[in-house]
Formats: sequence, structure tokens, C-alpha cells
Amino acid sequence: MQQQVVQAAVEAGKEIMKIYETDFEVEYKEDESPLTVADQRSHEIIKEALQKNFPEIPILSEEGSHLSYEERKAWKEFWLVDPIDGTKEFIKKNGEFTVNIALIREGKPVFGVVYAPALDDLYVANEEQGAYKVKGLLSSDDVQAYKTKLPLEKSSDKVARVIASRSHMSEETEAFINQLKETYDEVETISAGSSLKLCLVAEGKADYYPRYAPTMEWDTGAGQAIVELSGGKVDIANENSPLTYNKKNLRNPWFLARRA
Repeated sequence: MQQQVVQAAVEAGKEIMKIYETDFEVEYKEDESPLTVADQRSHEIIKEALQKNFPEIPILSEEGSHLSYEERKAWKEFWLVDPIDGTKEFIKKNGEFTVNIALIREGKPVFGVVYAPALDDLYVANEEQGAYKVKGLLSSDDVQAYKTKLPLEKSSDKVARVIASRSHMSEETEAFINQLKETYDEVETISAGSSLKLCLVAEGKADYYPRYAPTMEWDTGAGQAIVELSGGKVDIANENSPLTYNKKNLRNPWFLARRA
């Protein structure tokens, strides 16, 4: 399974990069979120690969048709796909966008692939092997040679690294950081786009990612798998229970991702 899904993410990433290097047009959906031909092309590549290799497993993709809860509530497992997470980053051409594919089983992410094509960084997690990162995937056919187990770094008892916007920090995030200052000598803020924020927690480069703003299930499924299977946690804010999937409303509650 893993090889086919990674291959689908990489092929989608290659197609995205072809479009990334052109003067592409941007459309806007009803909710005013941006959409490019790259989102649509990536969706088609991933959908085709998953349907070919796993015809029995349904797909829920941001750019696909969103079935009603009545139609999907009986799903025991399904693919959760975000063809481009961070379309705004893609449009800005800052490289911080990803392809996200997760396998959800009984509401829980049990397998995840996050591929950042502009950075050529691949994150993969499964229940058998845990989570790992592959750097420079396109420069070598030998994935094993570039494979590193996550986390890469250990947390410090004295310094807390928090993923937060330096320029547009919400009141809730600011309150969270002030709370950390009571425990740690120093609190550093780190900024990143898309599900790379979750991957930084999985790597151990960040200790906390408070997300006190709206996200959808496809934004977080793959990243949550990578955090949790690296030994971290992604819990609903102010609760000790993880984010779950295939909810009636596909919008996530606020959450906190952390190393331990």
C-alpha cells in the first residue's frame, strides 16, 4: 500500500511543480478560498491512482464531490486527500505547500503521506514502522538511503518552540504562549505554511502547534498521522481527546499538536 500512495503523492507533486513554474490563473470558490489548475490536476492524479490500486476504499478529497453524512457515515475506512494544502502558499510561490493523503480507519488516521514538492521533502507514517522523513526523494531512487526516523530532535526543558504567526497572532494563541512562559525560561515562535506545521512537531523542531482557527479534515488527517505515529499528540483544544474524522460536519474543532 505505502509504495503506491507515496508514488501517487510524488506524481501529483511533479505535476504541481510544472504548473508552479508558469503564470497560472487563480479562481475563487464560493467560500472565497483560492483554487488553481494545480489543485484540480493533483486531485485527478491521486484519485486515479487510489481508485486503481484500492478500488474498495472510498475517497474524500477537498476538490472532489463531498458526499452527505448519510452516504459516508457507514464508512469503516476511507482515503482523505488534500491535493494542495496551502494553496495560498502555492500562489505566493514560497514553497510551503504540500500534498496530503491519509487513510482513516474508524475515525482515526492510521497512515499518512505529506509531500512538499517544492522542498522535495516527504513525510510518511504507518502503524508498523512509525513516522519518518525522506529528503531529496527525486534525486535518488533509493528511498531507504535518505530515510530518517522521526522525531529528529528532542524537546528542551528550558525552551518551548511554538508554531504561530509572528505578525497575526490571535488572542488565544498569545494567551497560550503566555501560559508557557510560566513553565519555560524562553518561548520561541516558528512560522511555517500548510501541514508542514504538523510535520515540524513530528520532527521535534517545534514543541507546540496551537491551532485556534478553522481547519477542515483534509487539512489535518495526514499530518496528524505523522505527529501521532512519531510519538506526539493532536488533541482537541482544552481536551485530552484526539481529533477524529468523518464527522457530520467536516470542519475541525480548535486543536493543539504537541510533542509529548
